[in-house]
Parts: sequence; C-alpha cells; structure tokens
Amino acid sequence: MIGSFFEILGSLGMFLFGMKVMSEALQKLSGDRLRSLMRTMTSNRFAGVATGFLVTCLVQSSSASTVMMVSFVNAGLLKVVEAIGVIMGANLGTTTTFWIVSFLGFKFSLSKIALPIIGVAMPFLFARKSNLRDTGEFLIGFGLLFLGLVFLKEAVPDIKNNPEALAFIQSYTDRGLISVLFFFAFGTILTVIVQSSSVAGAITITMAAKGWIDFPTAAAIILGENVGTTITANLAALSANANAKRAALAHFFFNIIGVIWAILLFVPLTRLADYIVPGNALEPSNIPFHMAAFHTGFNLLNIALVIGFVPHLARLVERLIKDRPKNRNEHMKFDSSVIPKTGELNLAEAEEDVLKMNGLTRDLVAGFVELFGNPGEDLGDRVKQLKQLEKDSDRMAIETTDYLLRCSAGRVSDASMAKISALLRVTAELEDMCDRGYRLVLLAERRYRKKRALPHETQEQVRQFSEIVLRFVDFTSDCIRRGVQTADMETAHQLENFINKFRKNLRKESIQRMRSTGDQVKAEMLYIDILNNMEAIGNHSLNVLQVLRHHD
Repeated sequence: MIGSFFEILGSLGMFLFGMKVMSEALQKLSGDRLRSLMRTMTSNRFAGVATGFLVTCLVQSSSASTVMMVSFVNAGLLKVVEAIGVIMGANLGTTTTFWIVSFLGFKFSLSKIALPIIGVAMPFLFARKSNLRDTGEFLIGFGLLFLGLVFLKEAVPDIKNNPEALAFIQSYTDRGLISVLFFFAFGTILTVIVQSSSVAGAITITMAAKGWIDFPTAAAIILGENVGTTITANLAALSANANAKRAALAHFFFNIIGVIWAILLFVPLTRLADYIVPGNALEPSNIPFHMAAFHTGFNLLNIALVIGFVPHLARLVERLIKDRPKNRNEHMKFDSSVIPKTGELNLAEAEEDVLKMNGLTRDLVAGFVELFGNPGEDLGDRVKQLKQLEKDSDRMAIETTDYLLRCSAGRVSDASMAKISALLRVTAELEDMCDRGYRLVLLAERRYRKKRALPHETQEQVRQFSEIVLRFVDFTSDCIRRGVQTADMETAHQLENFINKFRKNLRKESIQRMRSTGDQVKAEMLYIDILNNMEAIGNHSLNVLQVLRHHD
C-alpha cells in the first residue's frame, strides 16, 4: 500500500515536472509575442476571452495565466473589466489539458513513444540556436508529461482488484445533492493542495478511467477544481494593489457563479455531455472524453451567461474592495512557493516599473521647477512630498532589480535574458536620474533656506532649461513604451547636444557675473550646480535609450 502511494506520488511528480518544462519552453518560444498581445489588450471583453484562451493553451496552466493577469492589473497594464475577459478565456483554455490527456493519454498507448520522443529531443538541447533548444525542451516536457501519465495509470490499482475501495467511495455516492456537494468539496481541496488544476484533472481522469469513480462523481470533482484553481490568483494578489485584488476576486466570483447554476442543473448538464459525446459513460474507457466535454461545456455556458454582466461584476468587486491610499509604485511580489513562476510573461510588469521610475524623475524635476519659481514661499509640505518620491524611487530600484533577477533565475529565452540585462542597466540609470532630480529639489530648498539671491534672468533661464530636460524625459518615456527606433536616437542626440550647449552657455554667463561683480558667489555656485544636475539627467536619458536601442 505504501509502495503504491509513493508510485502514484512519483508519477504525479513526473507529470507535473513534464508540464512545467513544456510550459516554460512554450513561454520561451512565444513569450515576447504573448507579452505584446497582453499589452495591446483593448476593452473588448470578447478579445479578452480570446487572449486568455490562447495564453492558457500555450502555457497549459490557468493558474499561471491568471497570476500573470493579476500581475498586469497590478502594474496598470489591464483594467479590471479587461482582466475579467482574460479570466474567462483562461478558464476555457484549461479545458484543452483535459482533451489532450483524454485523447493522447487514454486513447493511444504512449508508453512506446514517450521515451523515443525524449531521445529525439536530446540533440536539440545542444543546438546553437535558442529556438531549437527551446523546441527540444518542449518535446522533452511533452514526453515526460505523458510518461508520468503512463506511470500514473499503472500505479493506480484497478478497481477489480480493490473492491473494498469501491465500496468506500460508493458510500458517498447516490445521495443526490449531498453527493455532488461532497465531491465538489473534494475537488476544491485537491486542487488547493496540488496547486494545479491540470494535475488535479489528471488524477480525476485516471481515477475515472480505472473505474474508481463514475461520470457524475467526476463531473462534481471538476466543478470543485474550477473553484480551487482560483486560490492561486488570490494568493498572488495578497501583496498587490486594490485593482489586482479585485481581479482575483472576480475570478473567484465568476467560477462560483458557474458552480452554483451547474450544481442546480447538474443532472441536465451531465446528460447533455453524455448526449454529445459518443460512447456509454458507464464504460470507464469513455469517461475521460465525457469529462472533457463536461468541463468545456460548463465553461462555455458560464462565459455565455456571465459575459454580458462583466461591467456589473467589475462594479461589484470595486464595492467590496475599497481603494487604499494610492501608491502608484506598488509592485507585485512572487515570493510564495505556491505561485507559478512565469518569468517570460512577467517581464511586462518589469517594463512598466521602468516607466514608473522614469515618471518619478519627471515629477522630481517638475517639483524642483515649482520650488525654484517660488523662492519667497514656504513650500515645506511640497518638499516632504518630493522627498517621499525619492524614497519611492530607491525602493522601486531595489524591488525592480530583485524582480528582474527572479525572472532571470527562471527558464527564459536568450532574447528575454538579453532584455532582462538591458532592463537592469536601465533601472540603474533611472535610479541615478531620480537621485539627480532629488538633488535639484534640495538645491531649491537650500536657495529658500539660505535666501540665495540670483539675477532675475536666471529665473527664466532655469525655467527654459528645465522645459528642455522635461521634454527629453517625456520623450524617453514614449520610447520605453513603444520601443526605440533609429530616428528616435537621432532626436535623442539632438536633445542631449542642445542640453549640453545650453548648460555651457549658462555656466559661462554665471562665471562672467562672478568675475565682473564678485558678489553672490555662493548663489552663482548653487546655480551652476543646478545646471550640472539638469545636464546629468539628460545624459542618463540618452544612456537609457542607447541601452534599449542596442537591445532591440
């Protein structure tokens, strides 16, 4: 008995590891395209369903795709309404796992081809081209997945040799609604424990194919698995902002709404699947296909029923989860071992963090202009706000760097690894830019505190200079968002050269004033320090664009 238990455990481990390898390889092969797809998501809920379906089909994990969706909502790349559409598609996409396992794992005998598939894939792992290596990993994952399924089928004893187990299970069946609720709870708990609806589904299909459970029992377990899989997204949202929590809660509501009507109409729904799928559902060999049809039908009907009420569902979760004091620099953290690691897809959030850091530089420079333009006013509260922005930039730099390193620790493609390296360098440059912006704030504060008097024309010169610097910072944000082109680099060099010349001319005028009058030397030195820091921000902006252009 103990030996059988460990055989089943090992088989599940191989199945899960194979799915992990296959999923990561698919992400590396298509991760950049998937990120682009998610970034260009519109408010069209039907497009959201299609995207969620496609992403889940490729990564073969609704947990991974919904965690990614929660991450995107947290980063501001998706709105809650858009995310609900993606959730619906992810639920439908996970049904493909049932069809693959049912058709390939139980219709055909893969024991004779699983190992040859792994053998064929081995040479690909040593190829120079990353695409070939990723293809080899995909094939190995595919082979391990079904090899684990083969072992699982062999490890689970046939019910004919274990009639006492059937008697135990039958004591909980044929009790109408109570039986349905019991096995629904079993499916929920099973999915929460294994943290994978795919693994839970494989266990359920194997139990059904071995005759341990009948089709209605398996259908009730499937409903439980649909609720259990929402736990992962809610765990991911624990450290996120209010919108991410709303998206995760909407995921739970969508599935629980479906489960409620499915339990009330349980008998007609199972009969519909039985009617659509050929073969008698009483035969264990036919049950996997009936289960896949039930799972797909349930999700399709649930989408059809709820998709018209997506705005209402969004408003409901907004009422239940109130906005916290806004901190636009919040960052999703994936420290929990139960949360799927999707380094390829999570890079989109890192790119958004880079944009936020560039925005902090702009806010600091704009704050400096406000302080410098009002030298006679006590703007102490405004200075405190700007100091907090500088603290936010330091924290974001640390968190973004840590986040990128976590992404790189996963199995990512060569292109994504180069992207991570570029983003790490960009993050360092942006941190320096924020530091320069904060120094400008401190210089404006010192001018007020020390009452440094400057000629009237310098006020206008600083305003003009800051406008040019802010234009460069805004231009950098646009380039980060859409990608850096060759023409952009020409514009960037022109802006940087103009800033350098402007700084040199203003510095020369300041030195001449000090030589001619000898007065206000400290004020003029402060003025020169301001010019140098603004020029440094322009230099850092150019460095950011050069790094991104070199990567692209």
